[in-house]
Amino acid sequence: MEKQHPQKAGTAPLRGLGLVCPDAERGGPPLHLWDPPYCGEIDIRIAADGIWFHNGTPISRPAMVRLFASIMIGGEEGGYFLITPVEKVGITVDDAPFLAVRMEVQDRGRTSQTVVLTTNVGDEVEVGPEHPLTFVTDTATAGFKPYVLVRGGLKALVGRAITYDLVELAETRTVDGTEMFGVRSGGAFFAMARAGEMQG
Repeated sequence: MEKQHPQKAGTAPLRGLGLVCPDAERGGPPLHLWDPPYCGEIDIRIAADGIWFHNGTPISRPAMVRLFASIMIGGEEGGYFLITPVEKVGITVDDAPFLAVRMEVQDRGRTSQTVVLTTNVGDEVEVGPEHPLTFVTDTATAGFKPYVLVRGGLKALVGRAITYDLVELAETRTVDGTEMFGVRSGGAFFAMARAGEMQG
């Protein structure tokens, strides 16, 4: 059988978006129950600073951004998609789909210390084994960029101001015989870098 090449969805709106709204109002659509066909790519892009664009124009309605975010799936090497009961379309993500914009520390300094991060689309996650922090090298600055897993394969980039807050909260701990600098949250330790590298 000849391989079928997916067509560009282009600027066409999501036909099934109206079917999503009632579910989204009740706390999130049941994405795991949907298995629609792939309909190509749509001209939606999420910039590195968390701003969503459609046809090159910023989406100015926060409610629309939150709705799109609620029906996003994918992540890592598999790409990112918006999904409704009747269609699945690819979108472009420059860095991470979400941006962590607020941080709260519960039980600071105690064994039960927990970092709570809130994203630009309203997701609130408690950093821990289910929502781990990861740190990757920023090739542009030679520093590092923190990410937190929000849901599925979707991560939020931690904003610069909050990154500074994480560094202030960090502590040194021995991991596999190496002194590491990192953040403790939700009963887990998330290493940023070797302690000597941070001091240098």
